Amino acid sequence: MEWMLLPFRRYAQFSGRSRRKEFWYFTLFVFVVSLILSALDSALGLGGSTTREFNRTSMGMSAYYGSSGGLLSGIFSLAALIPSLAVSVRRLHDTDRSGWWLLLMFLPIIGWIILLVFYLTDGSRGTNRFGPDPKETPADIAETFR
Repeated sequence: MEWMLLPFRRYAQFSGRSRRKEFWYFTLFVFVVSLILSALDSALGLGGSTTREFNRTSMGMSAYYGSSGGLLSGIFSLAALIPSLAVSVRRLHDTDRSGWWLLLMFLPIIGWIILLVFYLTDGSRGTNRFGPDPKETPADIAETFR
């Protein structure tokens, strides 16, 4: 549980390095909480307005529904935005890459695949230009939880 909440404790800390464990546990935590809050939004009727729009296609009329996010999931998404960006930048730092590589997320598919490979890659051993190896300094992580 500590690894899931560590990025919230290091809220806007873009310097330093984060292990794969911290990044992926936080990603799992945000995903699960988002699913739960979306279900709660739907159950409580807190979801956004549903609109019904019609499009004419060569096949005839087709309807589709569009829905905006709910209140609870929207608040959580805003609360998790900065920690998500910060842990992503620190994860890139662990692989000895600049945080500017995060801009690849704006390249559909190819950028996402490249970032996924970076996130899955083991961090560089020893100290790099962004700080000491987080696997070698467990005392720093213990201090964060005090």
